[in-house]
Amino acid sequence: MSATVEKRPAHQLDSAAIRQQFPILSQQVHDRPLVFLDSAASAQKPNAVIDCMADTMRTQYANIHRGLHWMSERTTEAYEGVRDVVAAFLNAPSREEIVFTRNSTEAINLVAHSFGALLKPGQAVVISEMEHHANLVPWQMLRDRAGIELRIAPITDEGDLDLDALRDLLADGQVALVAVTHMSNVLGSVTPARQIADMAHEAGAQVLFDGSQFVVHRKTDVQALGADFYTFTGHKLYGPTGIGVLWARKALLDAMPPFMGGGDMISTVTFERSTWAHVPHKFEAGTPAIIETIALGAAIAWIEQIGMEAVAAHEAELTTYALNRLADVPGLRVVGAPHDRGGVISFVMDDVHPHDIATLLDRNGIAVRAGHHCAEPLMRRLGLTATARASFGVYTIPSEIDALAETLVRIRNFFV
Repeated sequence: MSATVEKRPAHQLDSAAIRQQFPILSQQVHDRPLVFLDSAASAQKPNAVIDCMADTMRTQYANIHRGLHWMSERTTEAYEGVRDVVAAFLNAPSREEIVFTRNSTEAINLVAHSFGALLKPGQAVVISEMEHHANLVPWQMLRDRAGIELRIAPITDEGDLDLDALRDLLADGQVALVAVTHMSNVLGSVTPARQIADMAHEAGAQVLFDGSQFVVHRKTDVQALGADFYTFTGHKLYGPTGIGVLWARKALLDAMPPFMGGGDMISTVTFERSTWAHVPHKFEAGTPAIIETIALGAAIAWIEQIGMEAVAAHEAELTTYALNRLADVPGLRVVGAPHDRGGVISFVMDDVHPHDIATLLDRNGIAVRAGHHCAEPLMRRLGLTATARASFGVYTIPSEIDALAETLVRIRNFFV
């Protein structure tokens, strides 16, 4: 098994020891050392996660919940144990409030389908201008099938949520749900979640936070946030693909109808009718992502050995360093200047298309993202068609930021 990382004070995060646990980072790309700055899309995996998946398949794999044999019982125990791990990670009041999904997208679709089934025509859902398509398209689909209203909360020119405008959207008491990102995947903007939740509740609305980006960078406490629904995805949190989480207050889950039907989400079945299992199993139809769920538990255990406070401090320092280094690149403009920014920086460069930037960086071993980042309405709000995006993980180090900035200068010089 992998060596553990010593938990240290924030300013003493041991980047070298952490990087040694990510075997993929030691390789070269186009004969250059790999500089991976695309963690907001999907983070790399430490040995703890890789070993967990391999060991599960080698030593204890079986289907869960239904089996009476030793292997099934052992795997079920490991799988259900992750529910407790996730509940503690989010400071959820109960393990029964943890629903496993494939990703944040499925989690939000679940809420749109099942909570949405409780809404009446004329009620409204509020989202913001900076949402990922995963927190936009499901609400459009609900609007079109159920007759609810979809309201859009604007952002400021700096990239912060306009709270005064949000308050106005809530004023008529028709809003049933406010669904907003906790951290923008394009601007890095961290939204003031507790303030948003208080505003929503005062107006009689529930609140959902898409925490896909936030949980990677900072400690998350759903009770302190005042959230009603919270979603995140494992593959951005150094875990596998194919596993995500919906946390919701149990009273809401109890009231919501199932999302999908099939095995494991039922209590009884006859040809005439079926009855549902208790939550959270009511929302977990079919054989789940067993190996991936167990490995998500390993990913959370691994990051908590480091300490989320240390992770947050490390990435705050990196973000500040990167903003300063990019400021020295001629013709480059960082998009947005939010009051509170996480480890995501989008940028454009005069006379160079973002796709060309990403391609040329890749030829130098540097991986960034380019495009609309599944946020086309936000791009239109910003007057852009695309940006390049650098995003950081716990394994990112200042020398990689230096490589990015120096290569961007060369790219700029090539085009002018």
